[in-house]
Amino acid sequence: MIDEGRGSEKSSYEADLKRIAESVRKYEGVQRKRAISDLMRLFGGIDAVGGRTVAGFGEDAAVIDVGSEEYVLVAIDGIWGRLLEADPWWAGYCAVLVNVNDIAAMGGKPLAMVNVIASAKEEVRERIAEGLHAGVMKFGVPMVGGHVHPDTHYDAVDVAIVGTVRKNCVIFSNGARPGDKVIVAIDTDGKTRSKFRMGWDSTTEKTHSEIKKRLSTMVEIGERHLATAGKDISNPGVIGTLAMLLETSGVGATVEIPKIPKPPENEMTMERWLKIYPGMGFILTVKDVEDGKECINIFEDAGIDANIVGEIDATRKLKITKGGNSTVVFDFEREFLTGIKK
Repeated sequence: MIDEGRGSEKSSYEADLKRIAESVRKYEGVQRKRAISDLMRLFGGIDAVGGRTVAGFGEDAAVIDVGSEEYVLVAIDGIWGRLLEADPWWAGYCAVLVNVNDIAAMGGKPLAMVNVIASAKEEVRERIAEGLHAGVMKFGVPMVGGHVHPDTHYDAVDVAIVGTVRKNCVIFSNGARPGDKVIVAIDTDGKTRSKFRMGWDSTTEKTHSEIKKRLSTMVEIGERHLATAGKDISNPGVIGTLAMLLETSGVGATVEIPKIPKPPENEMTMERWLKIYPGMGFILTVKDVEDGKECINIFEDAGIDANIVGEIDATRKLKITKGGNSTVVFDFEREFLTGIKK
């Protein structure tokens, strides 16, 4: 006898997964990453010039050997135009936030930043600068210089950052291997900002010490050698960021959607949450469940929700599952996201 209730539930899960997969694939935050592949045709291999680069393209921050006990980390981010149009202050603040997260994702500590502000509108330049200032004060990383374009026909803000990491403690993004477990860690204690609904603010209302403790989680994980790979969750969202890690590592994964940490907001659907920029979130891979539990304890002790959500495999496909159903989001045998390979 067929259990019609279970059959209906199974059909509903299957429809949910297909909708989520299609929504993630078509999301602008994911699609805009494909432009990277065009530039890689020119820049692929150029990071090796000079002989000091340990890791470059595909990492959240480049790793440079300067002959000391620590590597220098270098990163830069340009803020999405949609965010800047909606809220120049938040764009300036996020320009600091995303760069600090890039250094943390590598297991490093930030040292200093520089910026470029471009706008012919004085009020826009001022709001961006106010956001940058707020970010500096919140994260405690100095802004030591920059450049202003006061006569452009566009508005933009870009920030570059340098940091350091102990040589044997770097968390690279290309180290995931079949059998590794996938961890998603997100500070779900926050709120969406009214002017930019794809951003999750989990930092502005927290103290500097609370933020510092959260960022130190990745340093501890790196120093304890618990992660095989890692990235901070950026504007492609949770699934899109994991896809970049998989592509760079040359592997696939299966992820159980219900296990991904999510804020307890009734209006926040999982489909939307998977695409949102979470403010402070990281994706890690670890060798086994025991290392995963250690990482989760570190995150939870700092106020970050974390869970083992899936496993790495050799398929080069990113699959999502729910209620016994599964669907493919990305197939890197047939497509690319950034075009950056190990």
